[in-house]
Amino acid sequence: MAKCDSCGNDYDKSFQVTAKGKSYTFDSFECAIHKLAPTCEQCGVRIIGHGLEDDGRMFCCDHCAQMKGVKGLRDRV
Repeated sequence: MAKCDSCGNDYDKSFQVTAKGKSYTFDSFECAIHKLAPTCEQCGVRIIGHGLEDDGRMFCCDHCAQMKGVKGLRDRV
């Protein structure tokens, strides 16, 4: 069994994810999202879809980007 890098659970069905050259072990997608997904600069939600990026800043949607003064981004629809 392998220990989850997010919650510490020792689980027989754990899996590994490699991101930015580092390997992580998780017991669930929820823990992987909690540890690896970027957060929206405006509202703090974890971005598990495409999100929007402006000059290295991540946003969950165009509305949040606009709230931070970012213009010209569009949600993918």
